[in-house]
Amino acid sequence: MPETSRGMSRRERQIMDVIYRRGRATAAEVLADLPDPPSYSAVRAMLRLLEEKGHLRHEQDGPRYVFLPTVHRDRAQRSALTHVVRTFFNGSATDAVAALLDEGGTLTDADLDRLAAMIDRAREEGR
Repeated sequence: MPETSRGMSRRERQIMDVIYRRGRATAAEVLADLPDPPSYSAVRAMLRLLEEKGHLRHEQDGPRYVFLPTVHRDRAQRSALTHVVRTFFNGSATDAVAALLDEGGTLTDADLDRLAAMIDRAREEGR
């Protein structure tokens, strides 16, 4: 099983973002979606490396390889978030949420209602 985004370069994360967004992609499609793209051969090399690391698999589509993620995006996000909370917030979800709220991101009334409902649900479940 691959480690989520740990050990990935910025460019590898960008490639994974493209593939997660598309669901599946060829090297040419990845190249077209990357900001400040490297050469086609560099993209192919990074796709092979991501496959060796276990983040991607490929299927043959005629002469082309189509790359797909090996881990569903939700699972990868949870794993990466757990790593961030452990590493930067000493395992405290409260401190992580407080840091996000302190960043001053724009939260709508609907966002705040959703968060309040999640907190109420967690209280009811005894977490």
